[in-house]
Amino acid sequence: MSDINTSGAETPYDGLSPDRTLDAMESAGFEPTGGLLALNSFENRVYQIELNDGAFVVAKFYRPGRWTDAAIREEHAFSLELVEHELPVVAPLLRDGETLFEHEGFRFAVFPRQGGYPPNLEDPDTYTVLARTLARIHEVGAARPFEHRVALSSERLGHQSRRYLLEERWIPPEMEPAYESITEHLLTEIDRRLPAGPSGQRIHGDCHMGNVLWRGDTPHFVDLDDCQTGPEIQDLWMLLSGEHHERQAQLNRLLDAYLPFHEISLATLDLIEPLRTLRIMHHAAWLARRWTDPAFPSAFPWFDSERYWSGHVLELREQQAALQEPPLVYLG
Repeated sequence: MSDINTSGAETPYDGLSPDRTLDAMESAGFEPTGGLLALNSFENRVYQIELNDGAFVVAKFYRPGRWTDAAIREEHAFSLELVEHELPVVAPLLRDGETLFEHEGFRFAVFPRQGGYPPNLEDPDTYTVLARTLARIHEVGAARPFEHRVALSSERLGHQSRRYLLEERWIPPEMEPAYESITEHLLTEIDRRLPAGPSGQRIHGDCHMGNVLWRGDTPHFVDLDDCQTGPEIQDLWMLLSGEHHERQAQLNRLLDAYLPFHEISLATLDLIEPLRTLRIMHHAAWLARRWTDPAFPSAFPWFDSERYWSGHVLELREQQAALQEPPLVYLG
C-alpha cells in the first residue's frame, strides 16, 4: 500500500462534527470542557481544544486516505526523537504509549498548544538561530532513514502534478499548449539536476515560516505532516527571498551558522530553483485535487479562473529564467 494517495479522492470530513470531535478526544483519554476553536488548516482538520484542567491542546484529524498509519507513526517518532535531543519541535502527546488515535473512522493526534509569531527574517540574529536549529534537526535526521515516508522527487511533485492537471482538463484550452510546453522544458532541466532515485535524509519537508513559531529567542517548529526523505536544502531555501544578490547574502549568513553543526553538500545549492519550481507545480495540482473539499473553493475562489492559470504559466516562465541564472554559491 502506498504511503500517499494522489488520486484526489473526495473529502470525507462531513461527518466530523464538533460533538464527534469532542467524543474522539474523550475516547483517547482527554477531558475536554467543550471549548473548541477551528484553526487554519486545509489538508487536515485542526482544532484548539480546552481541557478540564485549564490546559489547551491542538487536535489534528488526518485527511483519510493520505497517509498510512505507519507513515503517520513515523512522523510522530521523528518529532519525539527531535524533542529527546532537546530541539524545539512540537511533538504529539502520548497516551498509554500511543500517539495516533482513531474514533469512528477518523485518525487523529493531540499536540500541546504552542504560542508564538512568525520569525523576523530581516533580523540577522533570527537567521543565525534558525540556521543553527535546522542544522541540529538535520543532524538528528541523518542518524537513520525513513521507512514509510515519501521521498522528494521530480516524478511525484512535478510529473504527476503535470499529468493530473492535463488529464483532468484543469488548464483552460487556450492556455494548454503554453502550459504543456513550459512544463516539459522545466521538467527536462529539473530531471537533469535532481537525482532520479530516493536520496537525502529525514527532513521537515515543508519548512515555510508559517510552520515556525517564534517565542522569546527560540523558533518552535510545528507540523511535520510533510516530513520526508530529501536534501537538506529543501528546508533552507524557503528562508531566502528577494533579488539574486540579496538571496546570495542571505545564503552566506545562513550557511555560516549552519555548517558548524551539520555538513551539507554544497552541490545541492544548484537544486534551489528546481525545488522552488516543483513546489509551484505541486501547489497548483494540490489545489485541483482538493477542489471537492468545500474548504478549498471558499479559501481559494480565484483558483479555477483563467486569470489564475495565466499567472501560473507566467510564474513558470519566470522560473525557467531563474533556472538559467548562475546558482547561488557559498562564499564562506
